[in-house]
Amino acid sequence: MTDLIGLSSKFLDGEGTRLELGPTNRINLELSELADGLAMVESFSHVIAFSTDEGTVLFDGTLEALAPVAFARIRDWNSSPFHTLVYTHGHIDHVGGGKVLVSEAAERREQAPVIVGHEAVHDRFERYQLTNGYNAFINHRQFKKSGVMGTGADGGPAFPRRFAEPTVTYRDALTLEVGGTAFELHHTRGETDDHTWAWVPSRRAACLGDLLIWSFPNAGNPQKVQRYPQDWARALRDIAAMQPELLLPAHGLPIGGAERVQRVLGETAEALEHLVDATLAMMNAGATLDTIIHTVKVPEHLLDRPYLQPVYDEPEFVVRNIWRFYGGWYDGNPARLKPAADAEVAIEVAALAGGVEALVARAQALADGAPRIDGRPDADALRLACQLIEWAVAAAPDSSSVLASASEIYALRRDSERSLMAKGIYGEAAERR
Repeated sequence: MTDLIGLSSKFLDGEGTRLELGPTNRINLELSELADGLAMVESFSHVIAFSTDEGTVLFDGTLEALAPVAFARIRDWNSSPFHTLVYTHGHIDHVGGGKVLVSEAAERREQAPVIVGHEAVHDRFERYQLTNGYNAFINHRQFKKSGVMGTGADGGPAFPRRFAEPTVTYRDALTLEVGGTAFELHHTRGETDDHTWAWVPSRRAACLGDLLIWSFPNAGNPQKVQRYPQDWARALRDIAAMQPELLLPAHGLPIGGAERVQRVLGETAEALEHLVDATLAMMNAGATLDTIIHTVKVPEHLLDRPYLQPVYDEPEFVVRNIWRFYGGWYDGNPARLKPAADAEVAIEVAALAGGVEALVARAQALADGAPRIDGRPDADALRLACQLIEWAVAAAPDSSSVLASASEIYALRRDSERSLMAKGIYGEAAERR
């Protein structure tokens, strides 16, 4: 077993190597005992297991494909029956195992574990039915390189259609008593509108779900529905007020020690609060979205924290989500209120530039001239190159030479980025033919 708390302490105390510990790292399906009667299986998402006198209480069920192995690891650790599964929220990497547990119980002719979740989980599952195809494509794009998403029978992107519904739901708060152990569930909006975090008083522990993922909070994902950075920060402050000594996230490493816990919770909340406050201040002063996203940044003293690295989501996307929540979709540029079609704009720009070849040449020159930072092209220096080459593609979509140049520039842009979100989108653009 790996000493996960000791490992995280090294990173937090500045003794670890500079590794990126985002949500798609450490999907090894290994079980580590964190304390007597408390274990974690590292997966996507992790499965956290509490041993009680009435059976095992699980937090999150990982992806359906990974769940059988994860559950087998827990049964090897503790042979007690699974009593309860708590969904921290309805994302498929947290609820997939619910269906596995229900199927296993039916095969064994046993009573299925109680499944607990916020009342909005059901509405999420309904939305997934309405947007099944869309979710298949965006999750394939986002996770293609990490290998955590499966494919359909035809080899194309696939997204689940059935989930195990919670058998017990709550609205604001709910205390579960299982085998003499209390689990205090609290609702918040954070990455989702159906998020649950739990306080376990006997352990001085908090189960966080995705409120902590060892990267910058996933509060801005450009391909997903609304996220809630202000509520997220408030929840982190509420958790900190409980004075926990152990944090159990659904991604990344557990965190032990009161001082480390307070530091991580406080600084993550601070980063989100700063983005919200700075964005709102500029909105209230009449700034456009374009001005805001190129102005609002995370405070310098937080940028090097191992749990705030932009390797999954990133602050610029969070700023856009704050604008969307408070200001709608109009970005302040009247030309984009009812814009001309992208292809029309591209053809006109190409004509003004002296032809598509001129756009391609200038885009290539900008890309070739991008400075290197830590061995990678400067992503900011590639912004204009991407816009120019995208106009060229829209103006001449059947040109193999234009598409080849676009592929080269977007591959460079993909390699320049750190966040999984940006890499996935630019990577797909690089593969267009």
